[in-house]
Amino acid sequence: MKTLFTLALALGSLQLALAESTRKPNVILIMADDLGYQDLGCYGHPSIKTPVFDQLAKDGIRLSNFHSGASVCTPSRMALLTGAYPVRCGWTQGVAGYLMGNKDGLSPDALTMAEIFRAEGYTTGISGKWHIGQLPETRPHRQGFDSAFYCPMSNNQLKEIWRDDEIAINSVDNRHFTEHFHTEALRFIRANHEKPFFLYLPHTAPHFPVEAHPDWKGKSKFGEYGDVVEELDARTGEMLKLLEELKLKEHTIVIFTSDNGAQGGEKASNLPLRGNKWSPLEGGTRVPGIISWPGKIPPNQTSDALTAAIDLLPTLCRAAGIDLTQHTRKAPIIDGVDVWDTLTAKSTQHPRSELLHWHGKSAQPQAFTLGDWKLFLDQRDALTKADPAKKPQGPMIPALYNLREDIAESKDLSQAFPEKVKELQQRANELMQELDASEKLKIVTP
Repeated sequence: MKTLFTLALALGSLQLALAESTRKPNVILIMADDLGYQDLGCYGHPSIKTPVFDQLAKDGIRLSNFHSGASVCTPSRMALLTGAYPVRCGWTQGVAGYLMGNKDGLSPDALTMAEIFRAEGYTTGISGKWHIGQLPETRPHRQGFDSAFYCPMSNNQLKEIWRDDEIAINSVDNRHFTEHFHTEALRFIRANHEKPFFLYLPHTAPHFPVEAHPDWKGKSKFGEYGDVVEELDARTGEMLKLLEELKLKEHTIVIFTSDNGAQGGEKASNLPLRGNKWSPLEGGTRVPGIISWPGKIPPNQTSDALTAAIDLLPTLCRAAGIDLTQHTRKAPIIDGVDVWDTLTAKSTQHPRSELLHWHGKSAQPQAFTLGDWKLFLDQRDALTKADPAKKPQGPMIPALYNLREDIAESKDLSQAFPEKVKELQQRANELMQELDASEKLKIVTP
């Protein structure tokens, strides 16, 4: 009898182990708003303390050459969720509410990361800033999210948090946006912890106006901006602790990044990069990128391989065992590449070697990276505050930088390497021609 009982226990343990080994991983995608490249301790900030993000990087991989989908909010979020350059989704300039109409939004015909994961049996949720559509057909619960708790635009534009089609919280105190989104994220995890989930947590912080939560006010040595970033760090720590309590740590991929570089005029830091939000310079698009999955992604890694937010969709699908080819029934074309083997240190042959960059006020590519080299098609676009609409007319004058030797883009090498300029111009032109010829979705507008 004792032998049968022992055997039953062993079989039960085996079944549990098999179930755990075949379970698809949860995905938590956290995104800050306008966080600078250097604004975390693990990226070199001398005063802002971010022990949680620093440990998350130690537990997985810190990407030092990770680029957002665009240099401003709306197109960067379109790119992140679709894996495509934002011009394929209809973006032409600016953000919703500035240069774009307040109600312009991502086409319902776009295929989002949330739609793919939901089709694969995941419960999907968003808690945070949406900023890619206010019209009913463009809201997140109609773009693949089962649970939608969101601010439709930036925290300087609206003070409302919606749940699906209704306002859930009106006149939100800007100091409490992070708290509201964090609380909802914890609720979502607790409610869905028994099956795979995909959680998108795009915070409004530290986007201006920078105002610290009362519990963090005055805590940072870097003033109010530091208070806001340190709150993000601490609340992320609470979330990671909950994952441990629910025994989900080894079953969850956690990603942390920013939607674009820091806003000029704020205390955020993009050092050692040049340029800010809106700009095609590195400071406009190169952002923190941390990815952790204990037991799958080896710890204590740093990678300088060129990687982009558009790569997350195919990479996370690969990690979750999702065949992306079964979901590409909708436009746009996916420009992202699968970098899973780089993250897991299974290959030194990184699949991305090139990337197009836009100024936030123009959907025409302004710069192009190929390997260690970056070409500005017109050197006037390399200026931090360049505005393509106001650029002097005349022949395009290229500017060339070697990013490995000059990450600050301070020394134009176009005269010294004319053949390299020609090589990059030719390849950029090929990509631009392909983009121009491809079918594009239309931004929804009333």
